[in-house]
Amino acid sequence: MTRRRATPRSPAREPDLFAPADVHIASQRESHAGLAEPAPLLDLARASDAAVPGANPDTAVAVSSLTQVARDVVEGAFVPLWVRGEVTDFKAHRNGHWYFSLRDDTAQLRCVVWKPDQRRIPAAPDDGMQVTAFGQPTVYTARGDLQLRVTRIEAEGEGLWRKALEQARARLEREGLLRPERKRPLPRLPRCVAVVTSPDGAALHDILAVMRRRCCTVDVVVVPARVQGDGAAEEIIAAIARVNRWRGADILIVGRGGGAREDLRAFNDERVARAVAACAVPTISAVGHEVDVTLCDLVADLRAPTPSAAAEAAVPVLDDERAALRALRAGLHGAVERALDASRERLQATARAMRTGAAHATERRRARVRELAGRLNTLSPLATLQRGYAVAQGSDGRTITTVAALLPERAFRLTVSDGSVDAVVAADPRAAPLPSAALTPAGEGPS
Repeated sequence: MTRRRATPRSPAREPDLFAPADVHIASQRESHAGLAEPAPLLDLARASDAAVPGANPDTAVAVSSLTQVARDVVEGAFVPLWVRGEVTDFKAHRNGHWYFSLRDDTAQLRCVVWKPDQRRIPAAPDDGMQVTAFGQPTVYTARGDLQLRVTRIEAEGEGLWRKALEQARARLEREGLLRPERKRPLPRLPRCVAVVTSPDGAALHDILAVMRRRCCTVDVVVVPARVQGDGAAEEIIAAIARVNRWRGADILIVGRGGGAREDLRAFNDERVARAVAACAVPTISAVGHEVDVTLCDLVADLRAPTPSAAAEAAVPVLDDERAALRALRAGLHGAVERALDASRERLQATARAMRTGAAHATERRRARVRELAGRLNTLSPLATLQRGYAVAQGSDGRTITTVAALLPERAFRLTVSDGSVDAVVAADPRAAPLPSAALTPAGEGPS
C-alpha cells in the first residue's frame, strides 16, 4: 500500500468540521425520515476491483497501515489550531515529554508536548487549569488514538506565567542569589555607566536626560537590546555578556520603560536574571513598572522603580559633590589647624613639665649628694685629725698603731690636721708613760 498525504478538499465540498454535533445528527435524522431508506454506502465486498486494499479478507489492511493513513488524513485535513479545554491527567514522563488531556462537558482529547517544544511554554499546566493549546491534530499510530501535538499553551489570566515565575524565584532563592548580603554597593563617583536597553525606547532618553542634568562628566555607553517580544531575553543576555567582556563600566543599568505586564516577560526570564546576578559590575534593575517586581529586580544589586530613578541612583549631582568637597577641604584645614594648636600646647606643657621635673630631680640629687658627703666626711680620717688626733707613720709609710712599734731613736712622721712633721723617738715610750694631757686630742684641754 502506497502512503500518500491526503490533500484537503475544496471549501465548497468540505463539510463544516466545527459545526455543533447536534446539527449533524439532526441533518442525518431528517435525511432518514424523508427517504425510504438511507443512501446506499460503498460496499467494498461487491467492488469490481478485487485488488483494492481491504476489499476482501485476502486484501485486508494491516492495523499499522490503517493508523498511518488515518494520521496522514487527519494531518492533511487540519492545519495547526487553538483548542480550548480543561487540563486533566497531566503526567511528566521521565523522558521529558508531557502527556495530558483536554476536556469539556462532552468530550476529551489526548495531548502531547514533546520536550523540544517546551521551551516556548513558561511552565507545565496543572490539572483543572483552563487553557488554550496550539498544536497539530494527528493520530498516534501505535494505538490509533487521535491526539493534539501541542507547541504552545496559554492559560486563562496569568496562570502559567505566574507559576513559572514562582518556580524560577524558588530556584534562585535556593541558590542564594536573592540574599541581601550579596548585594554590592554602588560606586559613589562612577566614571562610566553602561545601559542595556532598547536604543529607540523612552527609557534611554530619560536616563541620558537625568545623567546630563546631574553629572555631565560621566560617560554613558549604550549596549542595545530588544526588551520585549521573541528573542528579547537572548539579546539582553548577550548585551550583559558584552559588558562583562569589556570591563570598562563601573555600573550597569538594565531596564526598559513602562508597559503592560506581559511586556515584562524578558525581565522575568530566569536566564536573564542569572546573567544579571553574574555580572562583573554592580547592577541596577530599572524596569518601569512599579507595581510588579521582576526576577531581575530581585537579583540586581539595586532595584529602581523607573529608568529615571536608576540614573539618579547611579550618578550624584556634580554641584553637590563639589560643594561637599569644598566643605571637606575647609573642615580638613580647620582640623589640621586645631591639631597643630593642640600639638603646640602639648609641646609647651611637656617642656614646662620637663623643666620642673629636671629641677626637682636635680635638687633631690643635690640633697642626696650632701647627705652622702656628710656621711663620708664623718668617716674621713681628715675629720678625725681636725678633732685633734694625729697619725704616726713609719719611714715605709705604714701607720704606727702601737707603742711597741716606736723604738728608741726611730724616726717617724707625725700627721696632724694642718700638715705633717718629722719626729724621732727620744727614749723608750714604754718606760716613761706620757702624762694624761699628752693623750688628749689637739685643741682640747684637760677636763
